[in-house]
Amino acid sequence: MKQQLQRIIAHFDLDSFFVSVEILNDPSLKDKPVIVGGRDRGVVAACSYAARKYGIHSGMPSKKAFQLCPHLIVANGSRGEYSKYSRWVTQIIAAKAPLFEKASVDEFYLDLTGLDKFFDPLQWTIDLREEIIRETHLPISFGLASNKMMAKIATNEAKPNGYLKIPHGKEKEFLAPLPVNKIPGVGEHTYEILKAMGIRTIRDLGEKNIEELEERLGKWGANLWYKSQGIHHGEVTQYHVTKSVSSENTFDENKTNITFLLSELVRLTEKIAFELRQDGKMAGCVSVKIRYPDFVTTSRQTTIPYSCADDEIIPVVKDLFHKLYHKGEPVRLLGVRLSELTQEAIQANLFENVERKTELYNAIDNVKNRFGKYSLTRASSTKK
Repeated sequence: MKQQLQRIIAHFDLDSFFVSVEILNDPSLKDKPVIVGGRDRGVVAACSYAARKYGIHSGMPSKKAFQLCPHLIVANGSRGEYSKYSRWVTQIIAAKAPLFEKASVDEFYLDLTGLDKFFDPLQWTIDLREEIIRETHLPISFGLASNKMMAKIATNEAKPNGYLKIPHGKEKEFLAPLPVNKIPGVGEHTYEILKAMGIRTIRDLGEKNIEELEERLGKWGANLWYKSQGIHHGEVTQYHVTKSVSSENTFDENKTNITFLLSELVRLTEKIAFELRQDGKMAGCVSVKIRYPDFVTTSRQTTIPYSCADDEIIPVVKDLFHKLYHKGEPVRLLGVRLSELTQEAIQANLFENVERKTELYNAIDNVKNRFGKYSLTRASSTKK
């Protein structure tokens, strides 16, 4: 019987990524309490370690953050820069790692299983981390362990700008003294329930009866118990930049009316942006395709800050069309494609008021899911 290889998983996390990019662009911000996001009614999308000392954290209303630290510095967010640095790190990892998953704009999992036959996995990962720091000047931490969950916890313990390896067989011992909310997925609500049950450390959780946990938390309770033992079976999913979503329409009659063509582009973009959000993904590249009556087909593309929002992608689509279209020529087919798809964190979209915009798109998508993807459209997508 073939012996199964011991899994070796690395987790990389760009420390305080959004603030770090802002500091690179403005070194005077270093070591100061900085948040990235909106002021007044906005929320904290990211914060520096100096800001965290005041109790500030991501997701906190900006108004409360200023109450905790009146001399807080606000960086409005350089979305194009975030995408640039995220792609830069992705390229470095892709050139070296045999298998990796881009979990978010600033987070990566690497499957190094079997690498120990040829190299020391820890030294290999240290070398990769040093290359990323040297090339991008961004701080980055990593954890090395037997599964994704353990690697992520190790990374969090290694921050800021450090690394940590959890030896095989030592998972339970490592976890035992940690607060139970160190387990990924244990939010404030679950944490309060666990504390009410007398569970404060991961050791406490592991000593509980599974049936009792299931009674209070359902299947999530049993899942948590297995996690307290250091058990996690999540796989590293291969990252592909070539994946895309697209939509195109061949007209019954050739079209020359610009208003009609632009409205069709809006409709196509709304359709695929909706599909993108349903998959929980964002796109980093937009392309437009035009086919003329003689079947000559042209296309043009451009990279964008990662997004899944119609109102951010539509202007790019229109701009590409105007640059590509032969004015006055009849059009047989129009197409829009979104590529460089990834499970980007919502932080990649640093809206002035992220809560309101997220709620708006959730409401739109709920209507579309209930009544059909064309049940709610922009007025500009109505064909003239």
